[in-house]
Amino acid sequence: MIPYEQLFENNRIWVAENVARNVDFLQKLSADQTPDYLYIGCSDSRVPANEIMGLEPGEVFVHRNVANLVIAIDLNVMSVIEYAVRHLKVKHIIVCGHYNCGGVKAAMMPTDLGLLNPWLRNIRDVYRLHEAELDAIADEHTRYDRLVELNVYEQCLNVIKTAVVQEEYIERQHPVVHGWVFNLQTGMLKDLQFDFEGSLKKIQKLYDLTGYMKEHGTR
Repeated sequence: MIPYEQLFENNRIWVAENVARNVDFLQKLSADQTPDYLYIGCSDSRVPANEIMGLEPGEVFVHRNVANLVIAIDLNVMSVIEYAVRHLKVKHIIVCGHYNCGGVKAAMMPTDLGLLNPWLRNIRDVYRLHEAELDAIADEHTRYDRLVELNVYEQCLNVIKTAVVQEEYIERQHPVVHGWVFNLQTGMLKDLQFDFEGSLKKIQKLYDLTGYMKEHGTR
């Protein structure tokens, strides 16, 4: 364990190293943020957001929670999406899960986990939606990996169900939603090739919050 006091020394070293590489580092750090990316990821300590993408501070707006969930009644994630899309005008929203996710594994345990129960039920709901596919996978590890991917897919859908994403996309063709998975063993990102436009059209019949479908005579 790194001693608590060492964290402040690490901070001083971090500042010194960055300033040595770039004399304008602190000026850029304190300027208004204009990120192109919103990253919604897992709280897992092994998955640092901007580092795995090779981005600098100020280039990605970040929200993290257990198992990278996007829940409509979670005002935290909804506020982050609203601010990032409406005010920061991000061009891309990335939902990033990771293999060997403790939250996903916990959701599959027939165990009372207290306060975690209602949160993890959202992952169990993902399993229910894709039960036939998942039950057909004999290897447990492979099944968990696939559930991680399907959870990312469903959370991407939850992002595009929001009014702010639909409205801003109609107005300026951004943001676009992407689904990724991070592999802890290789350090590599996997693009799940989430079909944003196709998925938006597919869910608009029930989740159109803009009046677009009615206005264009498609409902």
